[in-house]
Amino acid sequence: MNQQNLVFLVRCGSDVRLTTFTDKGGQDRLGALCHSDRVIIDLNSAAIQLLGKSIPYFSSMQALIEGGADAMDMAQEVLVRALQNGGADFQIDVSSITLQAPLPRPIQIRDCMAFFDHMRNSMPALVEIMIAESADPEAMRHHLENSSSLLTADDLPEFMLKHPVYYRCNNLAVIGPGQDIIWPDFAKLMDYELELAAVIGKVGCDIPVGEARAHIFGYTIFNDVSARDYQVREMSAGIGVNKSKDFDTGLVFGPCIVTADEFADPHNLKMTARINGDIWSAGSTSQMDFTFEDIISYVSREQTIYPGEILGSGTVPMGCGLELGRFLSDGDDIELEIEGIGVLKNKIIKKPRV
Repeated sequence: MNQQNLVFLVRCGSDVRLTTFTDKGGQDRLGALCHSDRVIIDLNSAAIQLLGKSIPYFSSMQALIEGGADAMDMAQEVLVRALQNGGADFQIDVSSITLQAPLPRPIQIRDCMAFFDHMRNSMPALVEIMIAESADPEAMRHHLENSSSLLTADDLPEFMLKHPVYYRCNNLAVIGPGQDIIWPDFAKLMDYELELAAVIGKVGCDIPVGEARAHIFGYTIFNDVSARDYQVREMSAGIGVNKSKDFDTGLVFGPCIVTADEFADPHNLKMTARINGDIWSAGSTSQMDFTFEDIISYVSREQTIYPGEILGSGTVPMGCGLELGRFLSDGDDIELEIEGIGVLKNKIIKKPRV
């Protein structure tokens, strides 16, 4: 960022907090949250009024990301001018619009397992659910106690300790802040997962760890909603998770993307989850056993990554109900907060079935 622009933004108490919102006419727009997230600046409307032209980079978050440094330079210039100008036509009260996921349709989502302790904590909890869900709990317990299954291993597999393994998510199931998470009718035990996510901003393949940070556009909060009782049934088939994390509204991102240059160290951020106002989870990205640089280097082995892809960190230790032995209820308010990004708020509800 231009140093003069940076000084102005700091003085205004603003950083580059980009999001997507729906205006009163039902159109999705690219915006920047400002003034403690009370105001959103419509970047393209501001460009038309302040620069006398529409900017193609501002047509969507994906277009901005693909535009690279030139697009961000223009966004920063427009944002600075808009804050100085104070024009009511493009400075909009957040309460009058609807925030969407900042990147409503990521071209790809991968969720990684970067926190070893989360996985260690989760395994015995999943075993207990598997036992409770079985037709013969006593026989199932005996079977698992005498099994070499991953779920009962004393430690993680060597491969998992060496590589940030991941699974692919459904990029068509994404929602944003304030939107309801719909409880799937096949599930009884619903759970949140508190994660940080990195948004890719630069194409690359076989990226060395030392060059990986340059490929990150920014960071957002990720709630990887999970149906735990269905998850253990899937895992018993030996093919990993799928439907337990693959349903409409199951992937939640927001409230914004904060550009990577705003973080001195993205691996030292406080993470908190509140359910109905009560703190359930507290942790830090400093607990990651693999950094995002490690993740990018691994994912990009013989695989090109593209602007607009999202990489999840996996769940911070004690960052989900599974590890705590408690689960969500119909109507619960979920708030996930990560230092420097904000709060991602949603409600989980059961819809009447006809």
